[in-house]
Formats: sequence, C-alpha cells, structure tokens
Amino acid sequence: MAFFEHDGATIHYQVAGHGFPVLLIAPGGMHSAFNKWALMPWNPLAALTDDFQVIAMDQRNAGQSTAPISATDGWDTYTADQLALVDHLGIDRFAVAGMCIGGPYITGLCMAAPERVAASVILQPIGLDNNHQAFYDMFDGWRAEVAPAHPEADDAAFDAFRSNMYDGEFMFNTTREQAAAIETPTMVLMGNDLYHPESTSRELAELLPTCTFIEDWKDGEALDAASAAIATFLAGAS
Repeated sequence: MAFFEHDGATIHYQVAGHGFPVLLIAPGGMHSAFNKWALMPWNPLAALTDDFQVIAMDQRNAGQSTAPISATDGWDTYTADQLALVDHLGIDRFAVAGMCIGGPYITGLCMAAPERVAASVILQPIGLDNNHQAFYDMFDGWRAEVAPAHPEADDAAFDAFRSNMYDGEFMFNTTREQAAAIETPTMVLMGNDLYHPESTSRELAELLPTCTFIEDWKDGEALDAASAAIATFLAGAS
C-alpha cells in the first residue's frame, strides 16, 4: 500500500511485477478503485503481473484516495492525477489498460500525452447512447455517499462537476473527431449493457486508426483467448 500527494489529492496506489509498465484504470464509475478488478471477468492484477510492471490506482475520492471537490473538477482533473502518478514513479513511457470509466480516461491520456502512451487496452467503455440519465443517477448516488465528507463543495459545485463529467457527447470527454485522431495502438473489448453500450465499443473501434476489436471475451474459452491476446498485444508495445 502506498500513497502520494498531488494537487491537494492523496492518491492510493500499488505497484506489482516487473517489466514494461502498464497503468491500470479500474472500473466502477465514480468508485473507480483497484479492488474492483477482483470482481471483473478479467483481472489484470492477476493476469499481467508475471510479465509487466502493473501500476494500479484508486481515482480521487474513490477507494482510499481523497481530494477536495470543486466546480472545476472534470476529466482533465483525473488525467492530471494519472500522469502525476507515473511521473512520481519515474516512468516516461507506459501502456494503459482500463475498463468501464477507464475507456474515456484512457482516450483522455492518449490525447493529453500521446508520446507517452505506448498502447492501450479498453474493456467495455462507457458511452452515450440513450442512457444519459443513468450516468446522472450514478453520479448522484456517489455524490450522496461522499458529500458529508466534503463541506467545501456546495450543491452548485457538485452540479457543475456532474456536468463536466457527463454532459459531453460520445464518450463524454472524447468526441468522435477526437477519437479518430488518436494514433495510439489500441485493443477494444466490447461492452453490451446500459453503461457500456455495444454501439460505443463498435464505433470507437471503427474510429481509431489502429485498433484490434474483440467481441466475445467475458467467460470460458473466449476469456482465456482474450487474456492471452491482451498480454501479447501489450508485450508488442514494449
């Protein structure tokens, strides 16, 4: 267990394994914390540590990470935390793998620091497809949990934060035009539910200039094959 300070935040993280570094962005929406990986079909903390240096983190105000909340918080705030962590570890170039909310976090990293992200793996990314209210409701549930610990943030601040996160188009922080300009080699594994629409996965895979797309991956032989494909793909990035 380790922590570092950045821009008023205390970020909880862990590093395991050896080899080319892979930053993990956990699922869980606003609760994106690395203990969520143990509940997923594919767990990189188990699958990748034999061959890679795996860096897992709790996003601010999730898991054991904490930070003040303000009306200016949004996707870029999290991107800055993620880059600050790899800077803290003395890592220049790295791959990134993420699920759920990890999708737009990863495209955000690819846009903010394209020269640093060697490859990305995006599993069932969130996206907008007749589900806007579901993301508002998800944010508001998290807000109700954390608000008592954040007297610095009034209702207007939380409303602005929610808008910054979930009033965008396509992948919220990434437009279709921006996705089409991302040159990072990427693997997309398809989502198929309310928060992770199949349409988002398919369109993202079509837009990205260099993308490997996997439709079936969540159980049985398909999961074994996908796990092997992810490891091979990431090994190629190093």
